[in-house]
Amino acid sequence: MKKFRHQLILRLIEENVLSTQSDLLEKLKENGLNTTQATISRDIKDLRLVKKTDENGVSRYAVDSGDSTELVGKYKSIFEHSVVNVENAGNMVAVKCYVGMAQAACAALDSMHWDGLIGTIAGDDTIFALCKTVESAEKMKESINSILRK
Repeated sequence: MKKFRHQLILRLIEENVLSTQSDLLEKLKENGLNTTQATISRDIKDLRLVKKTDENGVSRYAVDSGDSTELVGKYKSIFEHSVVNVENAGNMVAVKCYVGMAQAACAALDSMHWDGLIGTIAGDDTIFALCKTVESAEKMKESINSILRK
C-alpha cells in the first residue's frame, strides 16, 4: 500500500499544483485513497519532497533533486571535514574518513545522487561505494577529489 501511495503522490505533485498537505490529502481522496495527515507528513519526508517556486512564482511540492546550492554546500562541507582519501578499484570506490565520520560522509554521498552509483556501505572510518561501471567509479573518485581540493 505504501509503495502505491508513494507512486500516486509523485504522480499527483507532477500533474497538479499542490502547496499544502491539505491539498495533497484532498487529491489523494479524489483518487480513492483515504489517509491521514500524519501519514502524508511521513510520506513527504520519505519521498524527500520540498516546496519549490515554479516558473509562475507558485510554491508547490516537488521532489528534492539534491542539487540546491544550500544542500550541495552542506554535503561538500561534510566531505571536506570527514574524508581523508578516496581510491577506486574496478567499479568500487573506497572513501577513507576520519574515525567516526564515515556514517555522516556516507549519508552525504547518498544524498548527492551520483550517476552510476548502485549503493554504499559505511563502517566507522571507511565507505565502500558500488558503481555500475569502472568509468562511473573513476568519475566519482575524481569528483570527490575535486571537492576535497576546495
